[in-house]
Amino acid sequence: MVLNSARFLYIISMPNVNSFGKSDIGLKRLNNEDAYAIQSKKGLFVLADGMGGEAAGEVASRIFVDTALDVFSRIESLSEQEVLERVQEAFRLSNERILNHVEQTPQHQGMGCTAELIAFYDQNFVLGHVGDSRTYLLRQKQLRKLTRDHSLIQTQIDQGLITPEEARGHSLKNVILKAVGIEETLAVDLIRGKTHPGDLFLLCSDGLTDLVDEASIQEVLSIPLSLPQKVARLIEGAKSRGGFDNITVILCEVISS
Repeated sequence: MVLNSARFLYIISMPNVNSFGKSDIGLKRLNNEDAYAIQSKKGLFVLADGMGGEAAGEVASRIFVDTALDVFSRIESLSEQEVLERVQEAFRLSNERILNHVEQTPQHQGMGCTAELIAFYDQNFVLGHVGDSRTYLLRQKQLRKLTRDHSLIQTQIDQGLITPEEARGHSLKNVILKAVGIEETLAVDLIRGKTHPGDLFLLCSDGLTDLVDEASIQEVLSIPLSLPQKVARLIEGAKSRGGFDNITVILCEVISS
Protein backbone atom coordinates (compact mmCIF):
# COMPACT_ATOMS: atom_id res chain seq x y z
CA MET A 1 0.00 0.00 0.00
CA VAL A 2 2.85 2.41 0.77
CA LEU A 3 4.41 1.82 -2.64
CA ASN A 4 1.05 2.27 -4.35
CA SER A 5 0.42 5.55 -2.53
CA ALA A 6 3.87 6.82 -3.50
CA ARG A 7 3.10 6.15 -7.15
CA PHE A 8 -0.01 8.31 -7.00
CA LEU A 9 1.91 11.18 -5.39
CA TYR A 10 4.61 11.22 -8.05
CA ILE A 11 4.36 14.39 -10.15
CA ILE A 12 5.03 14.05 -13.86
CA SER A 13 6.56 16.80 -16.00
CA MET A 14 4.94 18.18 -19.14
CA PRO A 15 6.49 17.72 -22.60
CA ASN A 16 7.41 20.78 -24.63
CA VAL A 17 4.58 21.13 -27.17
CA ASN A 18 4.15 23.80 -29.82
CA SER A 19 0.56 24.26 -30.99
CA PHE A 20 -1.84 26.26 -33.10
CA GLY A 21 -5.58 26.01 -33.70
CA LYS A 22 -8.27 27.70 -35.71
CA SER A 23 -12.01 27.33 -36.33
CA ASP A 24 -13.68 28.45 -39.56
CA ILE A 25 -17.42 28.73 -40.18
CA GLY A 26 -17.02 27.31 -43.69
CA LEU A 27 -18.98 28.43 -46.75
CA LYS A 28 -22.50 27.12 -46.14
CA ARG A 29 -23.32 27.35 -42.43
CA LEU A 30 -24.78 30.44 -40.78
CA ASN A 31 -23.17 29.75 -37.41
CA ASN A 32 -20.17 27.87 -36.04
CA GLU A 33 -21.09 24.94 -33.79
CA ASP A 34 -17.44 23.93 -33.27
CA ALA A 35 -15.45 24.96 -30.20
CA TYR A 36 -11.85 24.39 -29.16
CA ALA A 37 -9.29 25.29 -26.52
CA ILE A 38 -5.50 25.18 -26.33
CA GLN A 39 -3.50 25.19 -23.10
CA SER A 40 0.02 24.32 -24.19
CA LYS A 41 1.61 24.87 -20.77
CA LYS A 42 -0.69 22.23 -19.31
CA GLY A 43 -0.39 19.96 -22.34
CA LEU A 44 -4.15 20.12 -22.84
CA PHE A 45 -5.98 20.38 -26.19
CA VAL A 46 -9.76 20.15 -26.63
CA LEU A 47 -12.08 20.15 -29.64
CA ALA A 48 -15.85 19.67 -29.86
CA ASP A 49 -18.30 19.66 -32.78
CA GLY A 50 -21.86 20.51 -31.75
CA MET A 51 -25.06 19.05 -33.12
CA GLY A 52 -28.71 19.88 -32.54
CA GLY A 53 -29.51 23.01 -34.52
CA GLU A 54 -31.08 26.28 -33.35
CA ALA A 55 -27.77 27.23 -31.69
CA ALA A 56 -28.04 24.19 -29.39
CA GLY A 57 -24.99 22.63 -31.03
CA GLU A 58 -22.98 25.70 -30.13
CA VAL A 59 -24.12 25.35 -26.53
CA ALA A 60 -23.16 21.67 -26.32
CA SER A 61 -19.68 22.13 -27.79
CA ARG A 62 -19.01 25.09 -25.51
CA ILE A 63 -20.17 23.13 -22.46
CA PHE A 64 -17.70 20.37 -23.31
CA VAL A 65 -14.75 22.71 -23.82
CA ASP A 66 -15.51 24.77 -20.70
CA THR A 67 -15.96 21.63 -18.62
CA ALA A 68 -12.66 20.17 -19.79
CA LEU A 69 -10.86 23.40 -18.90
CA ASP A 70 -12.56 23.40 -15.51
CA VAL A 71 -11.61 19.79 -14.77
CA PHE A 72 -7.94 20.35 -15.67
CA SER A 73 -7.68 23.69 -13.87
CA ARG A 74 -7.92 22.19 -10.42
CA ILE A 75 -4.32 20.95 -10.27
CA GLU A 76 -1.33 22.44 -12.07
CA SER A 77 0.71 19.22 -12.28
CA LEU A 78 -0.92 15.80 -12.51
CA SER A 79 0.29 12.28 -11.91
CA GLU A 80 -0.16 9.61 -14.56
CA GLN A 81 -3.26 8.19 -12.90
CA GLU A 82 -4.71 11.66 -12.38
CA VAL A 83 -4.33 12.52 -16.07
CA LEU A 84 -6.34 9.46 -17.04
CA GLU A 85 -8.97 10.20 -14.40
CA ARG A 86 -9.26 13.84 -15.49
CA VAL A 87 -9.85 12.88 -19.12
CA GLN A 88 -12.61 10.50 -18.08
CA GLU A 89 -14.09 13.09 -15.71
CA ALA A 90 -14.18 15.75 -18.43
CA PHE A 91 -16.38 13.54 -20.59
CA ARG A 92 -18.53 12.31 -17.70
CA LEU A 93 -19.21 15.77 -16.34
CA SER A 94 -19.79 17.29 -19.79
CA ASN A 95 -22.30 14.58 -20.55
CA GLU A 96 -24.11 15.31 -17.27
CA ARG A 97 -24.11 19.07 -17.82
CA ILE A 98 -25.48 18.82 -21.36
CA LEU A 99 -28.26 16.49 -20.24
CA ASN A 100 -29.09 18.87 -17.39
CA HIS A 101 -29.19 21.79 -19.82
CA VAL A 102 -31.63 19.92 -22.08
CA GLU A 103 -33.83 19.09 -19.09
CA GLN A 104 -34.01 22.78 -18.23
CA THR A 105 -34.29 23.90 -21.87
CA PRO A 106 -36.57 21.36 -23.65
CA GLN A 107 -36.35 23.18 -26.99
CA HIS A 108 -32.72 22.03 -27.15
CA GLN A 109 -33.73 18.37 -27.03
CA GLY A 110 -31.37 16.27 -29.15
CA MET A 111 -28.35 18.52 -28.81
CA GLY A 112 -24.95 17.01 -28.13
CA CYS A 113 -21.42 17.06 -29.47
CA THR A 114 -18.57 14.93 -30.70
CA ALA A 115 -15.34 15.55 -28.84
CA GLU A 116 -11.58 15.07 -28.77
CA LEU A 117 -9.46 15.73 -25.68
CA ILE A 118 -5.74 15.02 -25.58
CA ALA A 119 -3.57 15.51 -22.51
CA PHE A 120 0.23 15.19 -22.63
CA TYR A 121 2.37 14.26 -19.65
CA ASP A 122 6.01 13.22 -19.37
CA GLN A 123 6.65 11.17 -22.56
CA ASN A 124 3.05 10.04 -22.95
CA PHE A 125 -0.42 11.13 -23.97
CA VAL A 126 -4.00 10.20 -23.11
CA LEU A 127 -6.65 10.82 -25.74
CA GLY A 128 -10.39 10.74 -25.09
CA HIS A 129 -12.67 10.36 -28.13
CA VAL A 130 -16.41 10.29 -28.79
CA GLY A 131 -18.13 10.68 -32.17
CA ASP A 132 -16.71 11.37 -35.61
CA SER A 133 -14.26 14.16 -34.94
CA ARG A 134 -10.80 12.68 -35.28
CA THR A 135 -7.24 12.70 -33.99
CA TYR A 136 -4.29 11.77 -36.18
CA LEU A 137 -0.59 11.33 -35.49
CA LEU A 138 2.10 12.16 -38.06
CA ARG A 139 5.33 10.43 -37.11
CA GLN A 140 8.30 10.37 -39.49
CA LYS A 141 5.99 11.67 -42.25
CA GLN A 142 3.60 8.71 -41.86
CA LEU A 143 0.01 9.58 -40.91
CA ARG A 144 -1.94 7.31 -38.57
CA LYS A 145 -5.55 7.76 -37.44
CA LEU A 146 -5.69 7.24 -33.68
CA THR A 147 -9.48 7.30 -33.38
CA ARG A 148 -12.32 5.25 -34.83
CA ASP A 149 -15.50 7.07 -35.92
CA HIS A 150 -18.61 6.27 -33.89
CA SER A 151 -20.80 6.40 -36.99
CA LEU A 152 -23.17 4.19 -38.97
CA ILE A 153 -20.91 4.40 -42.00
CA GLN A 154 -17.84 3.26 -40.04
CA THR A 155 -19.83 0.27 -38.77
CA GLN A 156 -20.72 -0.62 -42.35
CA ILE A 157 -17.09 -0.29 -43.40
CA ASP A 158 -16.04 -2.56 -40.52
CA GLN A 159 -18.61 -5.12 -41.64
CA GLY A 160 -17.37 -4.98 -45.22
CA LEU A 161 -20.68 -3.66 -46.55
CA ILE A 162 -19.13 -0.59 -48.17
CA THR A 163 -15.63 0.62 -48.97
CA PRO A 164 -13.99 3.74 -47.50
CA GLU A 165 -14.21 5.29 -50.96
CA GLU A 166 -17.96 4.65 -51.14
CA ALA A 167 -18.38 6.08 -47.65
CA ARG A 168 -17.06 9.52 -48.57
CA GLY A 169 -20.15 10.53 -50.55
CA HIS A 170 -22.67 8.35 -48.74
CA SER A 171 -26.01 9.94 -47.81
CA LEU A 172 -25.79 8.50 -44.27
CA LYS A 173 -22.23 9.57 -43.54
CA ASN A 174 -23.39 12.03 -40.85
CA VAL A 175 -25.37 9.51 -38.80
CA ILE A 176 -23.56 9.40 -35.44
CA LEU A 177 -23.96 6.43 -33.09
CA LYS A 178 -22.36 8.04 -30.04
CA ALA A 179 -22.08 11.63 -28.83
CA VAL A 180 -21.63 13.56 -25.60
CA GLY A 181 -24.94 14.60 -24.03
CA ILE A 182 -27.29 12.08 -25.65
CA GLU A 183 -27.44 9.15 -23.21
CA GLU A 184 -27.07 9.08 -19.44
CA THR A 185 -24.21 6.59 -19.71
CA LEU A 186 -21.32 7.48 -22.01
CA ALA A 187 -18.57 5.05 -23.01
CA VAL A 188 -15.44 6.99 -23.97
CA ASP A 189 -12.67 5.63 -26.17
CA LEU A 190 -9.37 6.12 -24.33
CA ILE A 191 -6.18 5.92 -26.37
CA ARG A 192 -2.81 6.00 -24.64
CA GLY A 193 0.67 6.11 -26.09
CA LYS A 194 4.24 7.36 -26.01
CA THR A 195 5.36 10.60 -27.58
CA HIS A 196 8.56 11.23 -29.51
CA PRO A 197 10.19 14.54 -30.46
CA GLY A 198 8.85 15.55 -33.87
CA ASP A 199 5.43 13.93 -33.39
CA LEU A 200 2.65 16.05 -34.87
CA PHE A 201 -0.89 15.48 -33.58
CA LEU A 202 -3.91 16.71 -35.52
CA LEU A 203 -7.32 17.15 -33.85
CA CYS A 204 -10.09 18.07 -36.26
CA SER A 205 -13.83 18.20 -36.77
CA ASP A 206 -15.47 16.28 -39.62
CA GLY A 207 -15.72 19.53 -41.58
CA LEU A 208 -12.13 18.77 -42.56
CA THR A 209 -12.14 15.00 -43.01
CA ASP A 210 -15.44 14.84 -44.91
CA LEU A 211 -13.79 16.81 -47.70
CA VAL A 212 -10.02 16.35 -47.45
CA ASP A 213 -8.69 12.79 -47.75
CA GLU A 214 -5.93 11.39 -45.56
CA ALA A 215 -3.34 11.44 -48.35
CA SER A 216 -3.86 15.18 -48.77
CA ILE A 217 -3.75 15.72 -45.00
CA GLN A 218 -0.47 13.80 -44.77
CA GLU A 219 0.97 15.85 -47.62
CA VAL A 220 0.15 19.16 -45.94
CA LEU A 221 1.42 18.06 -42.53
CA SER A 222 4.71 16.85 -44.05
CA ILE A 223 5.52 20.15 -45.77
CA PRO A 224 8.15 22.26 -43.92
CA LEU A 225 5.78 25.08 -42.98
CA SER A 226 4.85 26.72 -39.67
CA LEU A 227 1.94 25.28 -37.73
CA PRO A 228 -0.31 28.30 -38.56
CA GLN A 229 0.50 27.84 -42.24
CA LYS A 230 -0.35 24.13 -42.11
CA VAL A 231 -3.63 24.84 -40.32
CA ALA A 232 -4.51 27.46 -42.93
CA ARG A 233 -3.78 25.06 -45.79
CA LEU A 234 -5.96 22.32 -44.28
CA ILE A 235 -8.88 24.70 -43.76
CA GLU A 236 -8.54 26.20 -47.24
CA GLY A 237 -8.40 22.67 -48.65
CA ALA A 238 -11.80 21.91 -47.11
CA LYS A 239 -13.24 25.23 -48.28
CA SER A 240 -11.95 24.75 -51.82
CA ARG A 241 -13.87 21.45 -51.91
CA GLY A 242 -17.14 23.08 -50.86
CA GLY A 243 -16.72 24.04 -47.20
CA PHE A 244 -20.11 22.52 -46.35
CA ASP A 245 -19.51 22.38 -42.60
CA ASN A 246 -17.62 24.22 -39.89
CA ILE A 247 -13.92 23.36 -39.97
CA THR A 248 -11.79 23.24 -36.84
CA VAL A 249 -8.14 22.18 -36.75
CA ILE A 250 -5.64 21.92 -33.89
CA LEU A 251 -1.99 20.95 -34.42
CA CYS A 252 0.27 19.90 -31.53
CA GLU A 253 3.97 19.33 -32.22
CA VAL A 254 6.09 17.59 -29.60
CA ILE A 255 9.39 19.45 -29.43
CA SER A 256 10.94 17.51 -26.56
CA SER A 257 9.88 15.01 -23.92
